Amino acid sequence: MSSCKDEDKAFSGIYPVMAFDEQQHDFGDINEGDVVTHIFSFKNTGATNLIISNAVGSCGCTIPEYPKEPIEPGASGEMKVSFNSTGKSGHQSKTVNITANTKTGKETLTIKASITPSAGKHSGITSF
Repeated sequence: MSSCKDEDKAFSGIYPVMAFDEQQHDFGDINEGDVVTHIFSFKNTGATNLIISNAVGSCGCTIPEYPKEPIEPGASGEMKVSFNSTGKSGHQSKTVNITANTKTGKETLTIKASITPSAGKHSGITSF
């Protein structure tokens, strides 16, 4: 009978811990059509390798990029999150849902922005 060491650790209650420097970022005021990016830094403060199996934005305008290789205990990683504000206005709040082998199995990041509509939109100006 054989088994994987990481699986043995998970069954014994030993998990990786995805410790972020911050889990929320506010881009502040941006203009409609801007594409903005933020890098969320994290460290595996747990006792076994951290494996991120997926990361998904709450809409198609939010795109996460995550490390595909295991993050060893004590090592750091980055998750790049891009937000495309095209077609958006006002206050926006989006999330990135991360699936990983942490104790809860999922982590969440949040980005926010206040978007100013592009010129001519919502201005009440009518052209003939």
